[in-house]
Amino acid sequence: MTSRRPLPSRPVADPRAVVAGPTFRITVLTAGLVRLEHSADGVFEDRASTFALHRELPVPDFRVIESETHVEVVTDRLHLVYDRRPFSTSGLSVSVLGGVTSYHSVWRYGEEPSGLGGTARTLDLADGAIPLEPGVVSRQGFAVLDDSRSMVFDDEGWVCPRDGDRTDLYVFAYGHDYRDALTAFYAVSGPTPLLPRFALGNWWSRFHRYTSDTYAALLDRFADEGLPFSVAVIDMDWHVTDVDPALGSGWTGYTWNRSLFPDPAAFLTSLHDRGLRVTLNVHPADGVRPHEDAYPAMAAALGTRDGDPIPFDVTDRAFLDAYFDVLHRGLEDDGVDFWWLDWQSGPHSRVAGIDPLWMLNHFHFLDSARDGRRPLTFSRYAGPGSHRYPVGFSGDTVISWASLAFQPYFTATASNIGYGWWSHDIGGHMFGGKDDELATRWVQLGVFSPVLRLHSGANPFTTKEPWTFEPAAQAVMTEHLRLRHRLVPYLHTMNHRAASDGRPLVEPLYHQWPDAPEAYDQPNQFLFGTELLVAPLTSPADQHTRLASVRAWLPAGTWVDVFTGLVYDGERELLLHRDLTSIPVLAPAGAIVPLDAAAVPGNDPVNPTSLEVLVVVGADGSFTLVEDDGTDDGTARTAVTFTDGTFTVHPATGSVTALPATRTWTVTFLAFDGAPVVPGFTSRTERHDGRVSVTVDDVPVGATLTVELGPDPQLAPNDVAGRLFTLLDRAQISYDLKSRIHRIATSDAPLSVRVSHLHSLQLDRPLADAVAELLLARTTP
Repeated sequence: MTSRRPLPSRPVADPRAVVAGPTFRITVLTAGLVRLEHSADGVFEDRASTFALHRELPVPDFRVIESETHVEVVTDRLHLVYDRRPFSTSGLSVSVLGGVTSYHSVWRYGEEPSGLGGTARTLDLADGAIPLEPGVVSRQGFAVLDDSRSMVFDDEGWVCPRDGDRTDLYVFAYGHDYRDALTAFYAVSGPTPLLPRFALGNWWSRFHRYTSDTYAALLDRFADEGLPFSVAVIDMDWHVTDVDPALGSGWTGYTWNRSLFPDPAAFLTSLHDRGLRVTLNVHPADGVRPHEDAYPAMAAALGTRDGDPIPFDVTDRAFLDAYFDVLHRGLEDDGVDFWWLDWQSGPHSRVAGIDPLWMLNHFHFLDSARDGRRPLTFSRYAGPGSHRYPVGFSGDTVISWASLAFQPYFTATASNIGYGWWSHDIGGHMFGGKDDELATRWVQLGVFSPVLRLHSGANPFTTKEPWTFEPAAQAVMTEHLRLRHRLVPYLHTMNHRAASDGRPLVEPLYHQWPDAPEAYDQPNQFLFGTELLVAPLTSPADQHTRLASVRAWLPAGTWVDVFTGLVYDGERELLLHRDLTSIPVLAPAGAIVPLDAAAVPGNDPVNPTSLEVLVVVGADGSFTLVEDDGTDDGTARTAVTFTDGTFTVHPATGSVTALPATRTWTVTFLAFDGAPVVPGFTSRTERHDGRVSVTVDDVPVGATLTVELGPDPQLAPNDVAGRLFTLLDRAQISYDLKSRIHRIATSDAPLSVRVSHLHSLQLDRPLADAVAELLLARTTP
């Protein structure tokens, strides 16, 4: 397995971090993380596990207090007390110091913390919420990760099971410093790898019997419609599925169906020529049967008697070598870029304690990293440590509003176990019925998800092509799929942040505001990188206002919706209403969001020659755009700042050869009506929908570009009267009532009087709430 080199690991802790006795070992890994082991025979585990690769960390400051009966360990974050006996509820405890009250922040052995959740192996057949495995953060201030039964690695990177006879726990005691807890998690388990840039674009997937010709026609239609895709996901019908039951089920397969794809290599080349990468679906559970093209070579490699089936055995090193070097390598030579591992056959293998899903994720990832490639797999979650093998396939969900409503929470909460790159079946996979609004809202969520992959089941009516929906939905889907590719400069910067800083793209609000009760009360609201806050719409629109709504919390400050330009005062909870064209995506004053400036980006999301930067005035801000040439050494950084009314693009640094020599920059100021000035460059200014855009062509990457707004630029006031007219014009209510509402709401009376007057009309609740949102969005100048 020389081509699949083990992940780097430092599994043996510094002896100075260890407090041990005949049957126990306490390792102080960080100030807030301790490893607790108990072994009746006094033998402890020093091999790396599927969770813990690195236990040799800088030794934190700690004190040990010993007596004949007890051992105590004290850091600036925790106080451990242990009675030197077999672990028990009364004999082993860890108190969290600082940040939370001691009454609620003492973990005792055997007690399960309530926690804030982590993630789950799969959403297969989910129609709404499902239980989640635990994460490493909780409002109680502590969390426990039980590593007693995980697999461990030998010196050559092979795996061995554990039977759980020895207790092996990791106690996180970080209070409400959730990001510090996750920093410790990544320090022990290893970082999230950097995704290839192309993975951040749109993925097309459908369980459908395409042919080379019909797939080409589909891609031609996408091009004609201006719909960019960066990844082609070919579901299982790429291979022969009509198999004699005596040979197998037809789910497993490695032989191209040449009645559908007569020339596979030419087909894959055609996809690459269009700027797409390709992944094929594989269900490997049935092994390799005699009908497969690769069977003779596999049989020869493994010494299998001709005609005997070759069983799938992930615990057999010889099989695994042939699985990669014979079975998959030939298909990769045809042009397959990475694999969709669709393992649905449970956690059991021929060796108790070895999970085939985890083995496939781990070794496929290592194999995909050969020859200096940026590795990538696509598979289900297999437990703590799975963040090292992105991208996650969340499984086959039911098409329903309940499924949609669960996915934002599910995605954000996965960050509590360090798992940041979920890919959902956007639009749902199975059952359900045609619902244009539901499908549109799901695509909008997909744009602001870690990975956007449209997918549908084998039913010929279950489609996700935008043109199969009514015109209004089609138009919104099209614009959002374009937006996803326009977001790639921002997304790839966050991709680098996830790999270097341990900050997933999607995070729960309480990671940023852990002491705000409101941050825990909005389970579907989330942070999307450093600059954006998203409150997706996951329930149908009201039939009278034709607006969908979501309860949201805006932290202190001023916020601007990047779609609508509506400005809000923060530090409150409120209902946000939107028509079908958008969901609430808000940026605070000082936010800077870089986009590809192309209205219709191409399939391959390369470093663009034109960039648009969205800027929210009202506070200073900064952003460092990170780009690369696809290698670890080819990274370039471009700092952009907004300070004292001046926006500045600073000269690029690092591997600037990865960038275009010159770029066109468009700087768009949201909710702003001032007059920008660009000294030293020829520029052009456009005004549209309450925003001002300034464009400068052919700026060298080594130059400094400034856009001056003058001292103390402020956000423009909301056009309440105009927005209210639009709302009422859309509403399915009487014309007289529309006029009366508009007259009252836009009168010169004090705001409190207008609100009271409207309240006396006893309007239907959805209408009253939508009107109130506009009137009360901003109550300060």
